[in-house]
Amino acid sequence: MTNEDVSKKRRKADLIIALQDLLQKNTVGTHEEIREALQKEGFIVNQVKISRILHKLGAIKMTEGDRIVYRLPSELMSITPKDSLRQLILTIKYNEVLIVLQTAPGSAQLVARLLDQKDDNDILGTIAGDDTVFIAPQSTKNIKIIFQKINKLLLG
Repeated sequence: MTNEDVSKKRRKADLIIALQDLLQKNTVGTHEEIREALQKEGFIVNQVKISRILHKLGAIKMTEGDRIVYRLPSELMSITPKDSLRQLILTIKYNEVLIVLQTAPGSAQLVARLLDQKDDNDILGTIAGDDTVFIAPQSTKNIKIIFQKINKLLLG
């Protein structure tokens, strides 16, 4: 490996660390805001590179106050179903096979992660978009009970 290759890898690692710090400390909601903040730290990056790094880091968009911002998934580990979570949930509905949860824009991944972390709620898995979570129950025979558990967990 040449000195140039080593320097490139160090610079990329520095960029990733700078972006992680930015996501943890600031409220950036667009690629342009991220680009400008990184530029102030001496990094010249374009939207495509920012998008790739955000994807690699597993960054998600979530609602904070009246703004949608990027955050790292590790920040979600301490999230518990409290009053602030209640504000993210718009509707919870179910049919014979599936539970569908509507959230505020950018909040579905947060809610899905919380549900996936719970071991005692009889959920096979979740799929989250921007504002919708599809919840697959382990058994469709108990879907009403699972719906009630989720309702109680998220809305109290």
